[in-house]
Amino acid sequence: MSSTSLAQVGVTLSPFSIHLVSPQKVTNAKSHQRLVASDQMTDLDRRSTGLAIALSGLAGFVDAIGFLVTGGFFVSFMTGNSTRVGVGIGERDLKVVGLGLGVIACFVAGVAIGTTIASLSRRRQRSRVLFLVALFLAVGAFAWVFRVPHMGLIFIVMAMGAENAVFHRDGEPSIGLTYMTGVLVKMGQLVAGLFTGTPEWEWLKFLGLWIGLIIGAAVGCWGYGMWGTNALALGIGWALILAIVARQPGFDDNANPV
Repeated sequence: MSSTSLAQVGVTLSPFSIHLVSPQKVTNAKSHQRLVASDQMTDLDRRSTGLAIALSGLAGFVDAIGFLVTGGFFVSFMTGNSTRVGVGIGERDLKVVGLGLGVIACFVAGVAIGTTIASLSRRRQRSRVLFLVALFLAVGAFAWVFRVPHMGLIFIVMAMGAENAVFHRDGEPSIGLTYMTGVLVKMGQLVAGLFTGTPEWEWLKFLGLWIGLIIGAAVGCWGYGMWGTNALALGIGWALILAIVARQPGFDDNANPV
């Protein structure tokens, strides 16, 4: 059999065995890989898209407050913090490096905890992760009220990490809700279709995410100016409302059946 025909039927060679895979299975595997690799935002219906935009707004709200409290560190945007760590290394500022690395570690921990909750939940995954986000925000807010700033920052950052597990598919978060670089790249790729003869209006969904984060950040800045860190109470209420909304039929499409 020629190498071409081997590739067509999907042959796996090893020193001990030869496994033949049907063309249909090869095609299905490739289709699955493309699905997992693609940004799942384009697959959402209107209700879930609205939920995603509201969550992006929550991320902007909390991030603005965290940015103002820490004097320039982000609680949801780890690319910016990574840059600050690099600058801190270049300037030999160990305080900046330590704080930046600590924030990034807490964010990763939040993503891991949120993903674990989503993976173990047989139903209402989104709602349960959002209740976790609200809990982390509440603990962080109370820590700031009682002047335990480092503990407060830890839980606020973990809340933002966990939020990225709300839209969970195939064992991993499928939509990044707290950072916009990837969103803007995807939007630009879809906008390109307007000029190449394959218009894709799905880019409006990504535009909605970006606008949602900006509006949330503006509200967070206003709230912090009015009430300081107590403004996080609005974020806690925001997360709880979305957790209740996510329990309604049609909002938990990616949950496993009971």
